[in-house]
Amino acid sequence: MSKYPIFLELAGRRVVVIGGGAVAVRKAQALLASRARLVIIAEHADDLLTALCAESDAELIRSKYSKNYLSGAVLAIASTNNQQLNRRIYKDCQELEILCNVVDNPELCDFYVPAVVKRGDLQIAIGTEGYCPAYAGHLRKKLGQIFTDKHGEFLAELETLRKHIIQEVPESADRKALLGQLVDDKSFEYFIENGSGEWRSYAEKLVSSGNPAPKP
Repeated sequence: MSKYPIFLELAGRRVVVIGGGAVAVRKAQALLASRARLVIIAEHADDLLTALCAESDAELIRSKYSKNYLSGAVLAIASTNNQQLNRRIYKDCQELEILCNVVDNPELCDFYVPAVVKRGDLQIAIGTEGYCPAYAGHLRKKLGQIFTDKHGEFLAELETLRKHIIQEVPESADRKALLGQLVDDKSFEYFIENGSGEWRSYAEKLVSSGNPAPKP
């Protein structure tokens, strides 16, 4: 069954990770990057996890798992090495209507964490319906060679310009035509070859004219 792909805003929202090992560390790092309000439940936490929590706003609760810790969470990740406990966590989440991911057990997952290529604000997510994460990782490496930091820089320039176009160009058809030209491969190549300043000048002239100009 096809899954619904989504980028979720977690800033300031409670997310619970249960587990204290290396997997929990990786999950915690990604969640902290999304500015989630992270709570980690671990009876025994390894040194890396302890250090991560000490250096961040993550809350580390050294305790056995309790359903009460899920209260107020929007999602939870179970990363313990106890499969019986993981099943219990998943069952509790179902009862509380909290999205749950049990690591390495696709049957006990409401969502899968994709392999991601991140370049600034540009994110490319690769999903495999929970099957063979190694293949998703392989594809991430290939895409990582194609998409560079320059793509992220280009996106930042485009977003600034998009806001300007919305203010300056009244007709939606003209806005669409301008943006369509500015996001294409030739525009990106011009950005790479000439730098952001020259590209911005070209773009401003294009916007001022109100009509798509010959491509650079």
